[in-house]
Amino acid sequence: MFARANPRYGRAMRLILLICLTMSAFAANSLLNRLAVEAGAADPTGFAAIRVASGAAMLSALVMLRGGKLAFRSRRRVAGAGALSLYMIGFSLAYLTLDAGLGALILFGVVQITMIALSTAAGAPATARQIAGAGIALAGLAFTLWPAGDWSVDPAGAALMGAAGIGWALYTRAGQGATDPLPATAANFCLAVPLTLLAMGLTGGGQVTGLGAALAVLSGAVTSGLGYALWYAILPRLAPATAGTVQLSVPVLAMIGGVLLLGEAASLRLALGAAVVLGGIGLSLRRPTAR
Repeated sequence: MFARANPRYGRAMRLILLICLTMSAFAANSLLNRLAVEAGAADPTGFAAIRVASGAAMLSALVMLRGGKLAFRSRRRVAGAGALSLYMIGFSLAYLTLDAGLGALILFGVVQITMIALSTAAGAPATARQIAGAGIALAGLAFTLWPAGDWSVDPAGAALMGAAGIGWALYTRAGQGATDPLPATAANFCLAVPLTLLAMGLTGGGQVTGLGAALAVLSGAVTSGLGYALWYAILPRLAPATAGTVQLSVPVLAMIGGVLLLGEAASLRLALGAAVVLGGIGLSLRRPTAR
């Protein structure tokens, strides 16, 4: 009833629900990837190649059913496809040498910093509130994911994950100007297929079982393809700094999913870290009160 009386409140709630759905899809990608790779059902680049190809097939079919066309001849499309490939390939190869938690921390830390830098370069710097929210959320993520005991960082793995973070930030930035999200995402996936196949060939990947292929198809067709299309649909309504901050929830959601679906151990550290991350995201999303 209140949403009917206050249309602005209703729109804000719908946006928050769409963000939650999208971040849940991204977290599901992480779970599916871990299920396949850690169980030995697929190698990282083989999983990535099937994921991208199945996402391209699903999205292209949906565009054709709608009677639309894929627009490949666009400067923005080349940038989107190249950034998507950089993210997919860097992400897959980095996890060959990085701990899962540390890899996620590097990835989303680089995404956040790059998004704020791109926004500033475009003449729309983040506000103090957005920067504070991002800092709080990133601190909560670091608290949750920081490795315990003795640990070391593989420089090559860290560089690859940093490149993946830059790729995802550029892909997100490209999506903020998308006028028709579904064809744009479909074209990005189609153009990324050859690059991921090339990476698979260069790394000697492609060892995938039936289970691994099924998990990769699910990840590509549903949680990646449809999830990325939904992300492109809501990006024009988010400030760049906010778009980076909300993604800091993905590793936390993936860990909660691991507890609920994979039987992983819950901890007080996860609960406290999740609360801090969500508090920072809430601060970043909060609009200033009109005087």
